[in-house]
Amino acid sequence: MSPAEPPPPPPEDETIPEDERVPEDDAVIGAAFRRSLIVIGALVCLLAPLPFLLKDEEVAEEVRTKDLAEILDRRDESEEAPPLPFTDVTDATGISFVHENGARGEKLLPETMGAGVAFLDHDGDGDQDLLFANGRPWTHDAPPDGDLPTPALFANDGRGRFTDVTAACGLDLAHHGTGVAAADLDGDGLPEVHLAALGANRLLRNHGGRFVDVTADAGVAGDEEAWSTGAVFSDLDGDGDLDLFVCNYVTWSREIDAELAYSLNGTDRAYGPPTNYTGAFCVLYRNDTTPGGPLRFTDVSEEAGVRVTNRVTGVPAAKALGVVAVDVDRDGDRDLVVANDTVANFLFVNRGDGTFEERGDVAGVAFDGAGRATGAMGIDVAEFRDDGALGIAIGNFANEMTSLFVSSSDAAFFSDDAIGEGIGAPSRLGLTFGLFFFDADLDGRLDLLSANGDLEETIREVQPSQRYRQPAQLFWNRGDEARSCFTPLPAEATGDLARPIAGRGAAYGDVDGDGDLDVVLTESGGRPRLLRNDQATGHHSIRLRLVGPPENRDAIGARIAVRLGDRTLVREVRPQRSYLSQVELPTTIGLGDRTTVDEVSIRWPDGTERVVEGVAIDAETVVRR
Repeated sequence: MSPAEPPPPPPEDETIPEDERVPEDDAVIGAAFRRSLIVIGALVCLLAPLPFLLKDEEVAEEVRTKDLAEILDRRDESEEAPPLPFTDVTDATGISFVHENGARGEKLLPETMGAGVAFLDHDGDGDQDLLFANGRPWTHDAPPDGDLPTPALFANDGRGRFTDVTAACGLDLAHHGTGVAAADLDGDGLPEVHLAALGANRLLRNHGGRFVDVTADAGVAGDEEAWSTGAVFSDLDGDGDLDLFVCNYVTWSREIDAELAYSLNGTDRAYGPPTNYTGAFCVLYRNDTTPGGPLRFTDVSEEAGVRVTNRVTGVPAAKALGVVAVDVDRDGDRDLVVANDTVANFLFVNRGDGTFEERGDVAGVAFDGAGRATGAMGIDVAEFRDDGALGIAIGNFANEMTSLFVSSSDAAFFSDDAIGEGIGAPSRLGLTFGLFFFDADLDGRLDLLSANGDLEETIREVQPSQRYRQPAQLFWNRGDEARSCFTPLPAEATGDLARPIAGRGAAYGDVDGDGDLDVVLTESGGRPRLLRNDQATGHHSIRLRLVGPPENRDAIGARIAVRLGDRTLVREVRPQRSYLSQVELPTTIGLGDRTTVDEVSIRWPDGTERVVEGVAIDAETVVRR
């Protein structure tokens, strides 16, 4: 099918005026927090998340906290952030995709949520292709000729030029898609693809670059009435192969949505919040594939302990949008952190046998610093400082700052350090969906990028401080010696990244082979934005592509440690992250001005370790198990 006409560019006034932003100087509150528990309590009260609809007088009051921050301290400006411009190359590279959200005026909740995107090497030629999930019109609005939108796969020629190969690769299938996750499940060097959906999910096996639907035989379609979102492949039971965890959002139907009759202005119908809907159960599929055989999975959700119910009502407790698999407690197995929208986030701690204990509340990641559930959506996890602390970043609703849960020294407990680390106040006005850690300038420190956008095109009429299309934000990491790790870069420093968009999914990958990481953002009901990284710092990097055994050929879960003098940079092979999306599989690690590394070591998913010799600088090195 030919793509729909792209929407017109957003008007200039879509950019949030400076006098309506929460000032960057509020980041210094974190320094005062570290010195005074009394001040902590006072400022948490001042900066507590606001209701779903916030009066502008309250926004103005919050902005006035700038004065208090300036009195308490001044931000450490010891290191100047470099310009990190990104250039929109969507048209120039051949990306013609337009997302279909089904919106025709009924204001049905799924229309607001957008869809994800994945970087993957679908044909094994070594470069990064792009796969976009796509929605569809509602059945009653479907075109009579049956010409329905489909997911879109764009093959990369190795120089950052893309060709639409959707139909040729067997992906011209229509469904209401949401999230994308990919992994090599059969050890042939090519990734299989899981497409989450409103309705039945799909698992597509890759045969030489062409995909075949094996959902029914694999047993992973899920409930046809379910609304699935984020998913992750990881070895969750320690047997070496990749299991599948799928987030489900809320119990939804067109009839339920219509009955709620939600409105922003008391007259016109509007999109309602998820608080109006019952939750859903997440699903864990154990991989029971035998070598050389068909893909087979078994639903083990109940016995594994991931079906969480509300303690009072007994109904499903999850309203899950994002998930990451990471070894939170450093005991060698994979735990799961789940971002739940308007209810408590989950931390499923792996008991070591493929069963889990939910400990989000005890560990400190269930709620924000004020003890409230947030509108949690995208999620990522990284060791963003050089001290071994683990950071869990979660994008939240408008007037809720992005969460940054940072682990204690024993990695068992977390506290929300978003304010102290400099992302709290600057992230408050944005409605954040996708977000991820990555090294934008290759200086060896992980920066944080968030994709933002509201749900209602008319939100400004009822809340003038908000915009439907919003600029993405890039938080530059100044290092853990600064009073706050992160500082938000101004629009003039990030180029086209700051152009407003109704942002949803977000991912990164080196599409043009120049060594730095480019970014793709998806837009609800519109065109994505492929942004070329044009940083010019002259920094160096290493790029590692790990190859594991057939049952986990992508080496998902491997831990890479790079020693540079007295610094050790730690990265994990963990492609599924952000919001409904997936980043590239090769791992790029910035070195700054250094042209050598002291040591590169890998801890493979099975626990064995290896020191890697002969790692190339500013080039890709393939490391086999």
